[in-house]
Amino acid sequence: MSVAYIAILPLPESTVAHVAGLLAARRQALGTRWRALTCLEQAVLGLRWFTDGTRVEQLALDNAIGRTTAYDSLHEVIDTLAARAPALHNVLLAAKVAGHQHISVDGTLIHTDRVGQAGPTTAKATSVPRRVKVDLWWSGKHGRHGGNIQVVTAPDGWPMWTSEVRPGREHDVTALRAHPEMLPALTDWTGENLPVLGDLGYLGEATTITVAVKKPKGGQLTDEQKTANKAHNQVRAVGERGNALLKWFKALRRVSLCPCRIGAIAAAALVLLHLQHGRSV
Repeated sequence: MSVAYIAILPLPESTVAHVAGLLAARRQALGTRWRALTCLEQAVLGLRWFTDGTRVEQLALDNAIGRTTAYDSLHEVIDTLAARAPALHNVLLAAKVAGHQHISVDGTLIHTDRVGQAGPTTAKATSVPRRVKVDLWWSGKHGRHGGNIQVVTAPDGWPMWTSEVRPGREHDVTALRAHPEMLPALTDWTGENLPVLGDLGYLGEATTITVAVKKPKGGQLTDEQKTANKAHNQVRAVGERGNALLKWFKALRRVSLCPCRIGAIAAAALVLLHLQHGRSV
């Protein structure tokens, strides 16, 4: 015997209605005649997954639909929201209009289930005397499988833009370089004497991204450098708040879908966050 219970979405009703409206517009554009779920039911299904990380099997059971239909419905919600995510160029223009004197960029690892996809590097095997390929999505820094997402934030740490996903093995500066629009857009921003703050993970692009002074090998930092680093890190660290705000959505704490979907999931979560708080930049 199944026992039903009542649950409440931790989102404003206006956000749910907005998502349902986007789904209705998509159905109309596709010429959809009938679906197993109404637009509102599909919106609730997707938002439950985002906010609570509810298993798709449970979502299917609760809505009396098949698992395949539940997955299809979820992916449609993700894609519909992600399509509303702002472009970086537009975000930076809006940030200038808003009067932001600097922005920050930081990478975050979105954890995934274990992914057995070989990467370009090798490591010594523990069981046999040979070298094996290291998993593409394995992050040696974090000791976890995951995808790297670059997040651009306002001075107070508000997330304004998220990138497409890169494999977890890539460092932040490598992931940044892999996105064709990021470096040109950030360089244009700094051309007006507006800094982009980052941690030492972006040292390789220090001409565009302002980072702290790295301690020289076998040497020490001067008192002036230490003071400058402290001031820089106090301001830059606020940008890490953006990662925490995005990961309020439990779906971004651990993704069990294909890791290639992480970029769209992050973009969809960004749109939901902006809707929820009525703020973009």
